[in-house]
Amino acid sequence: MSSFSSKIGVLLAAAGSAVGLGSIWKFPYVVGENGGGAFIILYVVCSLVFGLPLVMNDFLIGKLSGKSAYGAFRTLSGNNRWQWLSCLMIITVTLLTSFYFVVTGWCFYYMVEAAMNTFAGMDAEALTNFFHTFEHQPTTMIIYAFIAIFLTAAVLWFDVNKGIERLSKILMPMLFLMLIAMAFHMAFLDGGTKGLRFLFEPDLSKLTPKVILEAIGLSFFTLSIGLGILITYGGYMPKEQDESMLSQEKNVVSTSVQMIVLVLFVSLLAGMIVFPAVFAYGFSPAEGPQLTFVTLPNVFQHMFSPTLTSVSFFALMCVAAITSTISLMEVMVAFICEASGKTKQPLNRHQSVTIVGVIQLITNSLCILSMTGSVSWLTIMDKNLFDAANNLTTNILIPIGAMGTSLFTGWFVPKARYQSSPLVSFIYLMMLRWIVPIVILIIFLESMNVF
Repeated sequence: MSSFSSKIGVLLAAAGSAVGLGSIWKFPYVVGENGGGAFIILYVVCSLVFGLPLVMNDFLIGKLSGKSAYGAFRTLSGNNRWQWLSCLMIITVTLLTSFYFVVTGWCFYYMVEAAMNTFAGMDAEALTNFFHTFEHQPTTMIIYAFIAIFLTAAVLWFDVNKGIERLSKILMPMLFLMLIAMAFHMAFLDGGTKGLRFLFEPDLSKLTPKVILEAIGLSFFTLSIGLGILITYGGYMPKEQDESMLSQEKNVVSTSVQMIVLVLFVSLLAGMIVFPAVFAYGFSPAEGPQLTFVTLPNVFQHMFSPTLTSVSFFALMCVAAITSTISLMEVMVAFICEASGKTKQPLNRHQSVTIVGVIQLITNSLCILSMTGSVSWLTIMDKNLFDAANNLTTNILIPIGAMGTSLFTGWFVPKARYQSSPLVSFIYLMMLRWIVPIVILIIFLESMNVF
């Protein structure tokens, strides 16, 4: 099985999988909808209290089994009773990528249009019309989704350490530098301090049970929990022959903590880019999902160098998106390689990447055709495939996957596999057995409007 060559490679690849559009696109508008500073505190606390045990758990499942999400549960349990969880993760990732590449294509399209100075002179209404017009251009959307798929497949064509690890070591530092530079620039806008106060001064009156559940749900989404990504990357962790079980656990804990810190850092930087700009020019922070593709291009038109700012921001979005699509597709590639290894004609990495790439071309094309109304019958429960896949993965499949891995480790993995101190083991197992599953169940029921 392929593996990373260094611990920093694992960390940057895992952080890249978690950062993505969740931190750059979703985080700012969810914070804006939920009141700013108080939500930020909740998000950080939830990421550390609930997210950390699940991130550690995913890494540990992969590390101890030495397998991807497909084979890890069977290896650790010694039977096939938990293979349903592997299949669930593969289905979840397949559905997620069926619309994730569409949004990634939007980022590339907006970067190109920004470079051509298309947004010059457009007000909010014109930008809204521009976005809606683009949403109904299936050919253009398919072309840009194909570009994102091709670039991702090109990285995965190489072995793990030559493809994912090497590019992560380039893209992630680039992403950090771009974020810091843009955040620094936005901080000096006239009126930008209002945005920073919105982000960092908590208004406790904004806290409600729904906001708390939103914070927990966002932490799960931005940390790539329940998708099999971190299990697969845990299986790729470099192994030393003299590495004890306790040493493996310490490596997993340190990598998990460092990854979460990086994700929180990137998310906060994204907020420091968006909200000073939004407040400086009198826009509402609660614009929702259109904040990135409608409100911000309008904001950038009021700045000193609108073209450079727009291009830089959407280039940043593209880098973040590609770091996530790489990890999502790798779960599918690893699944095909590992599953076919038990057949008479096992598939190599190049063949697996080709198969996954074709699947992505088909599913994303269908998603776009359904979303644009080009094929009217492509709907599920009166929703187009884009909205249906988004709702199904975010509200149902990801929570079930996260709960499944928590219960699997908490109740069914032999305790002899863990060498931590009794107190640490007790707290860890209490979180996985009871607290985390109950929290996930509450989020799941709330998303289904049960209460």
